[in-house]
Amino acid sequence: MKLLTVDTVSEAREKLLIAAQQKKKQIEFVELEEAMDRVLASDLVSPEPIPSFRRSTVDGYAVRAADTQGAGESIPVFLEIIERIEIGTPAVRMVQPGQCSYVPTGGMIPEGADAVVMVEYCEAFDTRSMAVYDAVSPGRNLIRIGEDIQEESLFLKKGTRLRPQEIGVLASAGVHTVPVYRPWKIAIISTGDELVPADQKPMPGQVRDINTYVLDAMSRKYGFEVVSKQVLQDQRNLLEKAVDSAMKTCDMVVVSGGSSQGEKDHTADVLDQLADPGVFTHGIALKPGKPTILGYDTLSETILMGLPGHPAAAMIVFELLAVWLYLQLTHQPAPAYTTAVVETNVASAPGKETCLLVELVDGDDGYIARPIFGKSGLMTTLSRAWGYTLIDMNKEGLKAGEPIQVILF
Repeated sequence: MKLLTVDTVSEAREKLLIAAQQKKKQIEFVELEEAMDRVLASDLVSPEPIPSFRRSTVDGYAVRAADTQGAGESIPVFLEIIERIEIGTPAVRMVQPGQCSYVPTGGMIPEGADAVVMVEYCEAFDTRSMAVYDAVSPGRNLIRIGEDIQEESLFLKKGTRLRPQEIGVLASAGVHTVPVYRPWKIAIISTGDELVPADQKPMPGQVRDINTYVLDAMSRKYGFEVVSKQVLQDQRNLLEKAVDSAMKTCDMVVVSGGSSQGEKDHTADVLDQLADPGVFTHGIALKPGKPTILGYDTLSETILMGLPGHPAAAMIVFELLAVWLYLQLTHQPAPAYTTAVVETNVASAPGKETCLLVELVDGDDGYIARPIFGKSGLMTTLSRAWGYTLIDMNKEGLKAGEPIQVILF
């Protein structure tokens, strides 16, 4: 083993980032219809203003605002109707003082007009005249050229996860092929002689596999492409074969279990043997999550990660390292957080960062963070948690009423 020094979370992240920056950028172009929930891989600048013409937001009459001044419910102003503009067709005639043109919602505002009076405040006086009962200000009931997107302006940033509303923005800007990051391919390997599938009743000494399902769900949540899932017995040759095969096709290989120093804990040796330069971190100053392994293989550009076997610890480490790294390299924002005050005094682990799971309850002045205590082998502790906070390794703990930042799951 080349290096067994325990790192802080920050040190481990820095090493991961340095290693992963060797990976080639993985960008592909997809059709707009396939871009939902993908991550934008470049900044997008509009070559034209959106909209490219002034549009009405109501059914009404395009007017010169100055012509309507003084109009009211009992004192209308009378304007000459010069044109009826159809939706989807250009306005032809320019509105002069004392004139107006009918325009539907979304229709083009003619030159000379600077506002629209809603039809509810208009009444036909004769076939060519309109009584207007509302005084409007310039810009009323219309959208200006470039009001949505200005010409040559940045309208979507890289790292944006595309929701239906962003799909609409892309369509409005005429973007029909979208540059997106190719999802990282990930292989999930869980090890343990005691593991049985979730649909099988465990025998004495056995437990149902949890980590494979949890890590699969987390991977899909954050946009990874899960290409393989395996549950292996604690045999070195099986692990070697599985990791070696996964490195040929995956961007990341995650091994859950076997990361400590027991007789059957082969993960660190196997990852270091198969990769070059191999393992650069074995052990993190974090509770829970100390027996974490990190490595990299230059030839296959594969990130290697060994997670603790305890489900809650595995999930927390995956969130803090694998998810963090992927968000960093695809320029996505960090997970959402909120502020809260701690409900009770909480002690921390000396010499380690402590990950404290909390549930949030409403208080008089905001959220109260109620600590969730439980051993890292118990999944129900996580199911109750809204999120977590990290207690600095140099702090003895948190005091009741102390404000904290809660990263939300």
